Amino acid sequence: MTAPSPVEVEPTLDSDLLTRPATPWVTIVWNDPVNLMSYVTYVFRTYFGYDKRKAEKLMMEVHEDGRSVVSSGSREEMERDVQAMHEYGLWATMQREDQP
Repeated sequence: MTAPSPVEVEPTLDSDLLTRPATPWVTIVWNDPVNLMSYVTYVFRTYFGYDKRKAEKLMMEVHEDGRSVVSSGSREEMERDVQAMHEYGLWATMQREDQP
């Protein structure tokens, strides 16, 4: 008994199966009149594990620019981060990374 010889099949792409890669989502922390800059830095260090320099840089963006992108990843991860920021008393939202 002999094995059948392999047949080369040219792959075809089904346009219904093609999808674009998932666009990463971002968590944005917004400036507010309530929280102290030191507290915002504390939250970034505690929750995200950022070092002091990065946490202070992000905090200054919040303070001076009114907002800062503090994390990026999947939609589910950003939902978790936004919820955590709310639990710390910060104003946060999420959006696709490619949106203005």
